[in-house]
Amino acid sequence: MTRRTRIVARRAQPPAGARAGGGATVDEDGGSRPVPPPVPAAAAESAPPAPAGPAPLSVPDRARAYGVPTWAVRAMAVGGAVLAVAAVVWLGFWLLFRLPMLTFAVAVAVLLTALIAPVAGRLRRAGVPGSLSALAAVLVLLGVLAGIGFLIGFRAAATLQDLTRPLAAGIDRIRVWLIEGPLQLDPQQVADVRNDIVTRLYEATPSPGAGAQLGLYALGGLVLIVFLVFFLLKDGAAMWAWLLTRVPDRTRARVDGAGLAAWDTLAGYVHGVIIVALIDAVGIGIALVVLGVPLWLSLTLLTFIGAFVPIVGATVSGAVAVLVTLVTNGVTDAVIVLVVVLVVQQVEGNVLQPLIMGRAVRLHPIVILLGVTAGGLIAGIPGALLAVPMLAVAYRVLEHLRTHPAPAAEREETVPPSPAGVTPSRAPAAEREETVTPSPAGAPPG
Repeated sequence: MTRRTRIVARRAQPPAGARAGGGATVDEDGGSRPVPPPVPAAAAESAPPAPAGPAPLSVPDRARAYGVPTWAVRAMAVGGAVLAVAAVVWLGFWLLFRLPMLTFAVAVAVLLTALIAPVAGRLRRAGVPGSLSALAAVLVLLGVLAGIGFLIGFRAAATLQDLTRPLAAGIDRIRVWLIEGPLQLDPQQVADVRNDIVTRLYEATPSPGAGAQLGLYALGGLVLIVFLVFFLLKDGAAMWAWLLTRVPDRTRARVDGAGLAAWDTLAGYVHGVIIVALIDAVGIGIALVVLGVPLWLSLTLLTFIGAFVPIVGATVSGAVAVLVTLVTNGVTDAVIVLVVVLVVQQVEGNVLQPLIMGRAVRLHPIVILLGVTAGGLIAGIPGALLAVPMLAVAYRVLEHLRTHPAPAAEREETVPPSPAGVTPSRAPAAEREETVTPSPAGAPPG
């Protein structure tokens, strides 16, 4: 046996003392060195796991691996997002069309909850119990709504009774201007248009029985909205937590983040609309007061409410203000009101909305206009009111899901066994692990 053979034999079979619990062994130079004791089984089990394999590829990377161009991957992603938003909006409008009262009540309750949730939150932080804070916020909301209804309804009705003769005189002035003014319309055509308008207004006015039924219908919806707002303020967080428990653990954080993003968008939209509506109403209301328009208060409140329907609502409320001013005050004051309305709307669209609502509603004006139009055609005024918040929430949720991808599932790769003595040579270097038997301290690798 040569010297090298003896060294290899010593490496392959350590002394009994070293196997039993440490001790010393003799190296090739005749000296002794300590041998550490073997690692216990418990320590071996608690050792850190082996490094994981390569990270799983994302969907775009997999598509590129199969030769799909980058532009096609982006087009498919954008198309999928558009289809998802369209599906959500269509589902909302379908429910609104099939179950109008229930769906509209739930949607309005969610919007009002987002509006007054800060009030209940401040009361809760001040030490007020959850039920009392929710009740106080609901009472504040009812007081504000009752005040607006009184100012619009009773005050407008009382003012209209006093304006019967001025309104009739204003309509006659418009008729004379259409016949004798620059348009030179035929008197019979003007009379036909007037009769057609009166007939349509008469047909649109509900009968006493239909009016009572409509009033009960609206009262039932109002009661449902109030109860929904109360319970959403009181138990909304618990409801959301319960829903999250029904979501798999792997995607729970992602769904929670999407829900919080949707709620932030909804709250930002409602608060932004309130601020923009107040600025519009104050600007147009000041002009009406200065000009002495009799219905200035009702027109101001109509402008405030019209701002909740983007683009279309402001246009309609401004047109009503101009027409009422034309009938009651004449052409000059009507032109002044028209200029004021146009200036206020330009400031709103180009300055206020991007500044106040830019973070909450990241939608192009064309998308907003098409959404409001589609909502109005499908579900009337409720659809026009709910179109923009539905679009904004759907877009924000999809954006959150896109920027926060789901965690990749752990993949178990099954590698077929190689024949004895054959090492696979085509496996990637990152996927191969070479097992090297450590050499004893102080000895070169054999």
